Amino acid sequence: MSPRILLADDEPDIVTPVSYALRSDGFEVDAVADGEQALAAARAGNYDLVILDVMMPKLQGTEVCRLLRLESIVPIIMLTARDAEIDRVLGLELGADDYVTKPFSTRELSSRIRAVLRRRDLERSATDATVVHAGDITVDLASHRVTVAGRELRLTPSEFKVLALLVREPNRVFSRWQIMEELWEATYVGTARAADVHISNLRRKLEEKPGRPRRIVTIREAGYKLVPV
Repeated sequence: MSPRILLADDEPDIVTPVSYALRSDGFEVDAVADGEQALAAARAGNYDLVILDVMMPKLQGTEVCRLLRLESIVPIIMLTARDAEIDRVLGLELGADDYVTKPFSTRELSSRIRAVLRRRDLERSATDATVVHAGDITVDLASHRVTVAGRELRLTPSEFKVLALLVREPNRVFSRWQIMEELWEATYVGTARAADVHISNLRRKLEEKPGRPRRIVTIREAGYKLVPV
């Protein structure tokens, strides 16, 4: 079955060629033109991936991303016309899995989509050490269930991947670059700030006091490690 994609953008000059190109690449594509339609469609449809333009009428893409992350782990790619790090960081903070800066080629977008879907499929098919424990954290790699002190957490795909990396080797220090290379499954060429965003998101969900973390600890000038509690 072809992957189902929801494309949300209010610019016909982008929607028409992108929809055509993605369908030619074997994807099923539904397109909507504003944020409210995007949120309703994402909630109603069984999509494999959602593409959200940052700036849309009625409801901005960042707000749609935030609301979806409260109830779904569907992979999300953000489109932004502004090549500013703050926009990329904001998207990551809200739970987006990737971002593409306008203008972009349809080949690049298709490649990014396949990379995100491939990461999701690899995570779902993980069979080695299905359940991993580190202190009061339990990660089920097959079902993507995470509990902390018996409390179940809802993580985005990227957050889950970072936590799984740390939990497999407690007390090992991972650099920011190693964390992002794990996410991208390739040599990462972006900014290390993205790793800080994912760690911050995880701390808000794992730690009783995110500002004074006990489980995911910063090692100055080195990176992060998970300490079993």
